[in-house]
Amino acid sequence: MATNGMALSVAGLIKRFGSREVLHEVGFGIAPGEFVALLGPNGAGKTTLFQILTGLYATDAGTVVIGGHRMDGARSWPRALGELGVVFQQPALDLDLSVEANLAFHAALHGLEPRSARARSRALLERFGIAERAPEQCRKLSGGTRRKVELARALLSSPRVLLMDEATVGLDPASRAQLLDDVKNSCREEGRAVLWATHLTDEAERADRVIVLHQGTVRYDGTVAGLLARQSSPSVEAAFLAMTSGKG
Repeated sequence: MATNGMALSVAGLIKRFGSREVLHEVGFGIAPGEFVALLGPNGAGKTTLFQILTGLYATDAGTVVIGGHRMDGARSWPRALGELGVVFQQPALDLDLSVEANLAFHAALHGLEPRSARARSRALLERFGIAERAPEQCRKLSGGTRRKVELARALLSSPRVLLMDEATVGLDPASRAQLLDDVKNSCREEGRAVLWATHLTDEAERADRVIVLHQGTVRYDGTVAGLLARQSSPSVEAAFLAMTSGKG
């Protein structure tokens, strides 16, 4: 496990682009089975943080530990990435391939044994209620169903940590709620740590914990009830707006 029993541990994270500091001393931990919402307005640094967690950017300072493996070592870095499942903001399916072909390709990239990968794929598609769509070309699917396929793909390797980067963008309310339910159930039933990045306060309201990121700094890390009490606000939306408008 990660530092202090955390599935994901981030400490003192700093990232600069030229003279501009995008992330400043960002730190938090997520325990196994914990669903944490990363709430921040556009430009808060959420995407940069996710790019660091997925190995696309290196840090200027600080540490990231995923499933007990540090992201800054030649040997431990691939092991850390192996503990991750990711659903990115931008869709990443090959729309010309079928659902099952997309999952098989992803399994091959991760070196999963084909027979067990097929069984895992079937089980995940059944769990999300889309098993009958397996032979269909992905471009024929609705946005909500494509997201379920991407979630199934992210979970194929049974990762300890699941990252969801603004994964409900473009979905209708019913599809957003269903995706959130699917992820929360996976978190609870399989003891998976989830970091759910969003700018939508109604999604954050359902999290075990909320981290508010604004201008590259963690402004709050705690429960929804604690956030409301701290800001003396009647709603998460009001608390969030106050905290990110310079009044909190």
